[in-house]
Amino acid sequence: MRFANTVVRLALLVWLVSGPPRLFATELTVFAAASLTDSLQEIALGYQKQTGDKIVFNFAGSSTLARQIKEGAPADIFFSADEAQMDRLESKGQIVAGSRQDRLSNSLVIVVAAENGVRIHSPKDLADPGIRRITLGDPQAVPIGVYARKYLEKLGLWKAIEPKVVPTENVRGSLAAVEEGNADASIVYKTDALISKKVVIAFAVPLEQGPRIRYPVALVRGAKRPEAAKRFLDYLAGETAAKIFERRGFVVLNGTLRQ
Repeated sequence: MRFANTVVRLALLVWLVSGPPRLFATELTVFAAASLTDSLQEIALGYQKQTGDKIVFNFAGSSTLARQIKEGAPADIFFSADEAQMDRLESKGQIVAGSRQDRLSNSLVIVVAAENGVRIHSPKDLADPGIRRITLGDPQAVPIGVYARKYLEKLGLWKAIEPKVVPTENVRGSLAAVEEGNADASIVYKTDALISKKVVIAFAVPLEQGPRIRYPVALVRGAKRPEAAKRFLDYLAGETAAKIFERRGFVVLNGTLRQ
């Protein structure tokens, strides 16, 4: 009996010192562009350890995510790969005023398979007859496809390349097609090319020659956990997150609030 009482007292002491078993303080839902998958998962892991909040992600093409939010899907934060999708939600009053900020930029690269891939030295090579299938995020809607189309139009190459284009739902789908040998080449973000060992960068578009790429992030109006969402938004704008984004190949912007 004395031993049992001692065990109980020790257990109570541990509970008083460390607190009760910690459940998630709250659960946040973040809708984010597919190209942010690896960076945000790493950022969220550290944030969850620090705060006890659980971050649940919905990764997809930004156009798909914007449509889901527009139709009422529950989200606390939207992190888009382009401004157009955020603009659409903002125009409908579905973004919290004053919360929007441009956080990241990126650059475009042409990738081919690492093994037995086609030879490409410049964007003009994409028009060669030997290049038959080029995967792009849907050039009419998905940000990476829209950016790629604008770049190729600027070079006067789009009409020659368009018949070869196989549209995908997001940048990861385009990358996977090249990895699996289902496409000869693709134009993807530099950050996505860097995570794959099955592709190589055949051509990197200089920042000053490529399209203006912006990743805006904002709070979604009607979120169930607005205060917790604001804390995570602030964390995304902080130095810890910036270091992870930079290590993953993103260009970190100053995050100036959009009024």
